[in-house]
Amino acid sequence: MHYGQGLITRCRDVSPSEFKYCSDLNTTRFVKRLIEIEKPDFLAFTGDNIFGSSTPDAAESLFKAFQPAIESGLPWAAVLGNHDQESTMNREELMTLISLMDYSVSQVNPFVQNLSGQRERALLTGIDGFGNYNLSVHGPYGSLFSNFSVLNLFFLDSGDRATVEGRRTYGWIRESQLNWLRGFSQADQDEHGECNHFGGSPLTRKTPPAPALGFFHIPIPEIRQLYYQKVIGQFQEAVACSSVHSGVLKSLVSMKNVKGVFIGHDHNNDFCGNLDGIWFCYGGNTGYHAYGKVGWVRRARVVLVELSEKEKSWTGVQKISTWKRLDDELSSKIDEQVLWDQNSEK
Repeated sequence: MHYGQGLITRCRDVSPSEFKYCSDLNTTRFVKRLIEIEKPDFLAFTGDNIFGSSTPDAAESLFKAFQPAIESGLPWAAVLGNHDQESTMNREELMTLISLMDYSVSQVNPFVQNLSGQRERALLTGIDGFGNYNLSVHGPYGSLFSNFSVLNLFFLDSGDRATVEGRRTYGWIRESQLNWLRGFSQADQDEHGECNHFGGSPLTRKTPPAPALGFFHIPIPEIRQLYYQKVIGQFQEAVACSSVHSGVLKSLVSMKNVKGVFIGHDHNNDFCGNLDGIWFCYGGNTGYHAYGKVGWVRRARVVLVELSEKEKSWTGVQKISTWKRLDDELSSKIDEQVLWDQNSEK
């Protein structure tokens, strides 16, 4: 969203006729409109929530940026981008505040079981960044899967800026983060591999691991390969990523259940492309204070996760699809596609 100070923060890359009355409030109106039209169950923000260099008070800007989410009463979560910390708060302070906001289910970092007591949890130490966590979505109340995860949403801190061999580059997802993610994935697969009991009746087969979706800000270097492949959407801007190949794609593929990853950073890209069986999708440009292209309408990505039903009971995820919603007069819906369908894997 690149939020600044609200009414006094001007828009970027809009037509001259729009500029005079355009501000951060256009971003707020667009997000509210999205919520009204799509009626979502959950909201995710993929970083650069505020544009730090445009505000003297990071906390105030954060509250204004997330106002539509808070007022909606919906659960929401966020990660940081490379601009959030450029004001009065560091990355740890920013994620701490975000995690404490109304209806936020964001976490500063993952929790682990505290050895001092089974019911106590402690923040995982020794992990890089702030804003690494997983959200498990359980099946509907009353269904066989009500106590089991049917979908995992993982969020990762891709950093901001770094220096490698004397050269400035963008941040990247570190090995400590990938170790945690792989460990979590293995634990989830072990749980689904056990003989589970529902209502006293054991399942006669193993349940497949829950599909997973990822969210982080800075794209991985492999996204550049998609320039030479068929994508759904528009590839209009060079991929601005780290010079470091940290093995993110390899780790995600090894997890075997990641179906899609949603990224930000390059605001003039809004495409989805497939790398080794995983869809990587940009959201496009939602914020009016972020750079864009004159005449290219602001937009946001929507994701739909559908459950299957057997014997009059909801079971696991059947299909995951996505599209984009434009901030035009018709709130146009474009580029609808299926990211994953359980039937296609059979």
